[in-house]
Amino acid sequence: QVRLVESGGGLVQAGGSLRLSCAASGRALGSYAVGWFRQAPGKEREFVASIDASGQHTTLANSIEGRFTISRDNAENTVTLQMNTLKPEDTALYRCTARFGMRSSTWTGYNYRGQGTQVTVSS
Repeated sequence: QVRLVESGGGLVQAGGSLRLSCAASGRALGSYAVGWFRQAPGKEREFVASIDASGQHTTLANSIEGRFTISRDNAENTVTLQMNTLKPEDTALYRCTARFGMRSSTWTGYNYRGQGTQVTVSS
């Protein structure tokens, strides 16, 4: 079992930055692809970014490309989502997910999920 815990969310003004972390326990994260998803109230869950187990390959959603980056430190068992130039439409609950093997852009493609961290961007 892989347990995932997100942190780093909060309230920030538009144009600001936040750094979300996803910390894993139970298993070494180095064999798992990790994805970030977000969901705003009344909206569908949305893929944000994914990174493969090695950290060499990433996928970013069009809506955040150029503003967000995803990285990982397998020695520390963490994955980071750096969010810059935040917009009010980035307001959502952000959740990290993990799966053994290849990346996925779909929620159901992941076996393990954290509870999430809230990001609120004020205008």
